[in-house]
Amino acid sequence: MTENTTAATGDAAPKTASHDSVPSAKLAAFMNSGWADSERQDVTLSDAGVWAAKRRDALSQAFPGERLVIPAGTYKVRSNDTDYVFRPHTDYVWLAGDQTSDAVLVLEPNGTSGHDAVLYFRPRSDRSQGSEFWRDRTYGELWAGRRPSLAETAKEFGVETRHIDQLADALKNDVPTRVRRAEDHSIAPLLSGARTDDTRDLELATTLSELRLVKDPWEIEQLREAVAITHRGFSDVLSEMDRVREYGERWIEGTFWRRARAEGNDVGYTSIAAAGPHATTLHWIENDGPVVDGTLMLLDMGVENRQLYTADITRTLPVNGEFTPRQRDLYQLVLDAQNAGIAALKPGVPFQSGHRAAMEVIVHGLDAMELLPVSVEEALDPASNLHQRYTLHGTSHMLGLDVHDCASAREENYRKGDLQTGYVLTVEPGLYFQADDLTVPEDLRGIGIRIEDDILITDTGAENLSDAMPRTIEGLQNWMSS
Repeated sequence: MTENTTAATGDAAPKTASHDSVPSAKLAAFMNSGWADSERQDVTLSDAGVWAAKRRDALSQAFPGERLVIPAGTYKVRSNDTDYVFRPHTDYVWLAGDQTSDAVLVLEPNGTSGHDAVLYFRPRSDRSQGSEFWRDRTYGELWAGRRPSLAETAKEFGVETRHIDQLADALKNDVPTRVRRAEDHSIAPLLSGARTDDTRDLELATTLSELRLVKDPWEIEQLREAVAITHRGFSDVLSEMDRVREYGERWIEGTFWRRARAEGNDVGYTSIAAAGPHATTLHWIENDGPVVDGTLMLLDMGVENRQLYTADITRTLPVNGEFTPRQRDLYQLVLDAQNAGIAALKPGVPFQSGHRAAMEVIVHGLDAMELLPVSVEEALDPASNLHQRYTLHGTSHMLGLDVHDCASAREENYRKGDLQTGYVLTVEPGLYFQADDLTVPEDLRGIGIRIEDDILITDTGAENLSDAMPRTIEGLQNWMSS
């Protein structure tokens, strides 16, 4: 049977596979009867829904008289007829609180300088008719699990709900429209002539990113939880070092993922379990190499909690539990740089303050260790930045629902802007000596060290949300031995 074959009952074709059988009319009739009412009666307004309403109000004020369309997205094919696990678009989650696929939040101007929010989505299908619930591989309840009803979602998130089939008609009237577009979340077939253009859509994306720069109290609590679970995930790995040595980087990745799934939603990004020379590749995600005593392992991992906020933490640890003298010196240099970077952060200072402070420490340290092939002044000169051969990347990025959060914000309000109370960002200096770099001593080639923590900007300075995770040399060695 092909995907276009209709069921015996004559309803719209469900999404099936080539190896599925065609049901008989008797089976179809039997499947449409004998089911108990499963509408949930215990649904109440969630905290996510309460905070989402406040965020919609803020967005509404930025675009009076305009329709705003924010899609959640749909499934992406992994191979043939199997999909990746769905994860909704960040801006949709921030504004709706909901995590359902194939949903679109519409803020419709109401004529009083505000907006009325309507959430269009594909609810669970009626079991008394049709075959979607028992044949559709993507949306069928018996195939893919229970989807919420319109009434349940309305109660949980405090927003009016309608079936996604009504969206196209709702967008046909001549109202200026902005759409939060993303490569994998196209809703072009649903727009049906709604007046929109790329420039206006880009302004919506930018505004949403800038509204999300300052985290509200509920978001900060979500990030604290993500950090705490991440801490436990790192401890899980260290408690299984015998298996890590046996199976290598794969065991690290799998062990951490188990904790992420048990307590959170997933990992916030593909874990970096980089041992030995793999640690010099910034985003090493193959995670298929050996873990050998005497070398270092760089673990850059973060749990995404069930509200989809993620931690982003890196620790570099000696595989056998003890740093060599050479490893110790390099590690302490990176730690000193990170401490300087964190200390430089407070409201009103440039976003780049932490990076500049960290690089000053690293470059002077490399010079003192006779590892800098040029002068300190030349290495730090903004016209050259020659230290980047060994440091490679910036020291900070925003953190939140995305691991690299608020990416559409304007440069003057992010990388070239000033810090504000409520920002959450990483501080993660590193040193990377490539295995084939002839400018460094042979015994240092193939060593990569990064230390990363998640920092909340407070009214008076900065709070390290991940400070409970050991960072000092003694702290790391004790953590591993315990």
